[in-house]
Formats: sequence, C-alpha cells, structure tokens
Amino acid sequence: MSTTPASSERPEKLNLRPILLAVSVATVGVLPSFLTGGLAVQIRGEIGFGAGALGLAVAVFFVVSSLSSAFAGRVVERIGSHTAMRASSLVGVLSLLAVAVFAGSWWGLVACLVLGGMGNAIAQPATNLMLAREVPGGRQGLAFGVKQAAIPVATLLAGLAVPVLAVTVGWRWAFAGGALLALVISLLVPREYDGESASRVKESRAGDAPLAALILLAVGIGLGSTAATPLGAFVVESAASTGVDVGVAGLLLALGSGVGIAVRVVAGHLADGMTGGRLRLVAGMLAVGTAGFAMLASGSPGLLVVGVVLAFGAGWGWPGLFNFAIVKSNPKAPAAATGITQTGASGGAALGPLLFGYTVEATSFGTAWLAAGIVSLLAAAAILAGRRMLVRAREEPVS
Repeated sequence: MSTTPASSERPEKLNLRPILLAVSVATVGVLPSFLTGGLAVQIRGEIGFGAGALGLAVAVFFVVSSLSSAFAGRVVERIGSHTAMRASSLVGVLSLLAVAVFAGSWWGLVACLVLGGMGNAIAQPATNLMLAREVPGGRQGLAFGVKQAAIPVATLLAGLAVPVLAVTVGWRWAFAGGALLALVISLLVPREYDGESASRVKESRAGDAPLAALILLAVGIGLGSTAATPLGAFVVESAASTGVDVGVAGLLLALGSGVGIAVRVVAGHLADGMTGGRLRLVAGMLAVGTAGFAMLASGSPGLLVVGVVLAFGAGWGWPGLFNFAIVKSNPKAPAAATGITQTGASGGAALGPLLFGYTVEATSFGTAWLAAGIVSLLAAAAILAGRRMLVRAREEPVS
C-alpha cells in the first residue's frame, strides 16, 4: 500500500471554514439521539421506561434517517449543500426544543426523535457534498475525518451534560441548550445558492462505483454501526451497572468520545497520503475494535476504561475514512453515493441500540457487548467483500 500522494493533491493552505461548518451541522444532526442516550438515567427516571424501550426510541431516530437517506442524497445534489445544511440544522432546532418542552411520555419522546431523524438524513449527504466540492482533493481525507468526529462530539456533549446539567438543573435544559446551539449553527451557514440542475445530477452518475458494490458496502457499514452505536447509548448505564458512579460514568463516555475524535482526525490525515487500501484499513479497525467490546463485556472497572478507549477508537473510529473512500469512488455525485451507504449506516445504528437494549434485558450487558464484537467482525468481512467488487469493476474494460 503506497502512502506517497501526488504533489498536485497537496494544497499550500487549507480553508477550515467548510470543515468546521460540516462538523457543526453533522453534530446537530445526531445530537437528539446521543443526548437521549447520555441522559438516559435521568430521562427514564422521570418518564419511566426500560432499557429495551430506550433502545427502541434511539432506533426510531436512525430508522427514519435510514429510510430517508437515499432520497435525501438525491435531493441534496439538486438543491445544493448550503441550502440542505441550513434546513437540517433548523429541523434539529425543532427536534431538540420539542424534547425539552413536550416529551412527557415515551411516545412523545419518540415523536420528537422522528423529527430529528429527518434532519440527520439531510445533514450527512449535505456535509459530504460540501466537503467534496469545497475542500482541495489532497486534504479531503483530513476533512472527512474531522467531519465524522461530529458523532463523538455529540457523545462528548452528552457525556458532559450528565454532571454539568442533568444532575444539577435537569435533563430538559440540556436539550434546550442543544436547540440554541443548533439555531446558532443554522445562522452561520452561507445563504448563497449552490444547487445543481437535475440534468447535471443525472449525468454525474456515469463512471462512478456500481450500485451493487455500494449496496454491499452499505451492508458493511450497517453492521459496523450496529456494533458501535450502542456505545453512545449504553456506556453510561453499562458502567453504572458495575458500580461506577453515574457522574464518573458520564466522564467515561466523554473520554471514549475524545479518543474517537482523535482517531477519526488522525486516520483522515493519514488517508490523504494513501493511494489505496482505505477500505482495508476500515476493516482492520473494525477487527481491532472487537477487543474493546470484549473488555467492556468483562465488567471489570479496570478493563472498562481500556475497553472504552479501544471500542471508541478502533471499533468506531472508521466512519470518516469510510466516507472518504466512497467519495473517492464517486467523485461526480458524492451526496447521492453517500446517501446510499448512509442508508446502511443509519439502519445499523437503528438496529444496534434496539437489539442491544433487549439483549441486556434478556441476558446482561456482558452478553450484549460480546455480541457487538461478533457483529464488528462480520462488518469487516462485508467491507472487504465490497472493496473486491469495486476493484473488479475498475479492472473491467470500458465498452
């Protein structure tokens, strides 16, 4: 695997504005889900529902994102990244504010998360399109790594919200603060029109990766998300079940999130110097992450810290690298292509918390974490198979 980039792909200066904007919009997109997971102890204590119901509520958020992603990707190609990002942030405002004010029952919470899922479906392809169009090619790996740090940023905010807000003034104020943050971000998105015509979008699909390969890669990232998403939703409760103080457990979630942020940024930077093998690296990270899930399953407070670091860093540190690889394979329609793969990512993110929550209720946290490790290995295998399809498609002669 070569790590020597072409000199023409190394710009002298990197504009941070689109990267920071993408991180902000993507963070708002997933924030309703991860605030729900991070504040689960307080929310469940007031509203009254079990771990399985928590998993189902978070799953609804990602089911809506999954069902909307492919369509959202095509729409984003037409209306442009800036318009779509602004719309996504405003939907996030409505979702977070609705939870803070109206979520008095489990059904009310779910209704608010449905709205948030729609916003997230728009946010992902919109930010991918902006980075593909506005960041120089030699720095896009770093840009996608930083952008995908939005998810651990969301879990970091959720983890810090536990000791700072949830146990002091109440969990609803955390959602109200998230709504204010989303409103500020929506106002920062540039208002110039950047859409593309429908004919341009149709033409742009020529020469991109075959649909079958994208579907298989969507399955792979779906399995990876199935394994990893419970980290944000259940690490706090899992740690608390071993006797760790709830406030400390929230800080443990923040630690894992910080590691995840660092790994995604570093992996993206390294990807800019690679001429191939990015999907192989994704598969390798998923395999290493299995060790982290196994340590989480041990129930030992000492191993719990190491397990969180490995699970967040390797088992959930690959999304930026994955999206960058997809964009490289589909340079003419990155929003449409990542909309397809995001269907798998969101679908897996929906299935993960749901299965994890009910597994915990039926067995234990240890069994649920072990199952997550097995699914992570299956994800690695599926991504390698999808990569082989991409390689074969590139080797076929053009008719």
